[in-house]
Amino acid sequence: MNIIESLNKRYSVKEFDATKKISDEDLSKIKDLLKLSPSSVNGQPWHFVIANTDEGKKKISKSTQGFFSFNDAKVLDAPQVVVFCARTDMDEEYLLHVLESEDADGRFTQEDFKNNQHMGRSTFVNIHRNDLKDLQHWIAKQVYLNMGNLLLGAAALGIDAVPMEGFDAKVLNEELGLIEKGYTAIGIVALGYRSANDFNADLPKSRLKEEEIITVI
Repeated sequence: MNIIESLNKRYSVKEFDATKKISDEDLSKIKDLLKLSPSSVNGQPWHFVIANTDEGKKKISKSTQGFFSFNDAKVLDAPQVVVFCARTDMDEEYLLHVLESEDADGRFTQEDFKNNQHMGRSTFVNIHRNDLKDLQHWIAKQVYLNMGNLLLGAAALGIDAVPMEGFDAKVLNEELGLIEKGYTAIGIVALGYRSANDFNADLPKSRLKEEEIITVI
């Protein structure tokens, strides 16, 4: 697998081929990409709703009406659509849940290591909660790390994608019952295969020059 080649081939799909489906094997790999993404202090403050049925995609498309209708066809035509949800809080109960999950996975060879992990993670969460007062924004950053991970991984699998912020989060939160579950929708990624009619497929990729964005010291 050539990562740079995959990055050069990927682009934001504007029109999907609705007749092409994603295999069950690739769906399993997509789930792995979502699970294996890094996050600050391994907080994993996310949840994902994957729609791969017409009924599921219609639920999501209720948030791509009116002003956001430019994204409606992408949601309805893509074989799979992933809603990226961020936790609305990282309270002590959740932090202990993550800690016990790490313990069950064998992350701690000594009890002190477990205690130190909990102390360190709690410290960072509380810095953002109490000092910087940007906890929700910080949580969203972790979810965007995951989104980038999925876009790269999908490209490596030969699956096309488009990330979207153009949707009504309030509508989507209500439709999926997210707020009462402790989450809020912050992004959507549609996955599938480009249509032969997608104008964006053959346009050259454009990025700022290396000397403008990279400084080596």
